[in-house]
Amino acid sequence: MTETDLTTQFDWHGSSADPNDEQFGDVTEPTTPAVAATYEAVMLGEPTDRAVIGRDGARNGPAHLRSALNETKTHHLTHGPVGPVGDLGDVQFSESADATARQQAVAAITEDIHALDARPVFLGGDNSLTYPNARPLLASGSLGIVSFDAHFDCRDGAPSSGTPYRQLFEDGLDAFAVVGARHFENTTTYADYLDGRGTVVTAEDVGTDLQAAARTAIGAVADAEQLYVSLDLDVLDATAAPGVSAPTPGGLTTRELYRLLGMIANDGRVAGFEVVECAPPLDQDDRTAVAGARAIAHVLSAWTTEDTT
Repeated sequence: MTETDLTTQFDWHGSSADPNDEQFGDVTEPTTPAVAATYEAVMLGEPTDRAVIGRDGARNGPAHLRSALNETKTHHLTHGPVGPVGDLGDVQFSESADATARQQAVAAITEDIHALDARPVFLGGDNSLTYPNARPLLASGSLGIVSFDAHFDCRDGAPSSGTPYRQLFEDGLDAFAVVGARHFENTTTYADYLDGRGTVVTAEDVGTDLQAAARTAIGAVADAEQLYVSLDLDVLDATAAPGVSAPTPGGLTTRELYRLLGMIANDGRVAGFEVVECAPPLDQDDRTAVAGARAIAHVLSAWTTEDTT
């Protein structure tokens, strides 16, 4: 990875007139691959929706997620303030590159990012890039993935936002749990594919007993040496996240999502996190971008503060 692979550094700056209002814009700064390891966490934007199934718009996700995070205060009421965070900028995509070429371009970058001491937060972008975001981890030990998603995303065929977990299984993914899956959003064929390969925790399961749902998801990846956490914002109910490719009713609440993320992000095995399918042109009052930014804040709080009780 070189600096020429990346572009579009965001102007991080706290916007509050009160000097006591520390925001993520005050603790996040542009960085480069050469010095990124000095941070505990770094962000990378992936502005593409070339492979999306459904409505376009996710290519605008990284910019809006950053903008919403920029104005979010850093203080977690239990953990305290978030520590410094680096921002590597955005992946540059050739306009002519198809979904396969874009996966390959990202894989060349994420392999180097996972070699850093800093843990990455990938800002999507469509769900097809889950494959190159997580795949480098397969080379350094057994891998489990916890996917917060309404869908299984284990379709067969050419790479798309619906194929990343089948691609990862074919490359040796060891364990998988999808949390927040919805009735009537997945087909029998793909449910059968996951049977025996992964664990499904429905949105209904979370709403009935969140603690039990968390135990089921964590238990499904208990033997993995490393964990990767993916958040497709369509896991949220359409009222909380209208700006996604496929908004539907019956999803998680933001409060449920943040509690679950806090439990899992505190696991020392977590080696990466992503937020995908934020589509600002489809959003209402930036509701989806704000929800995604708060999810990032919860994960960064677990990673960069000393008190993780």
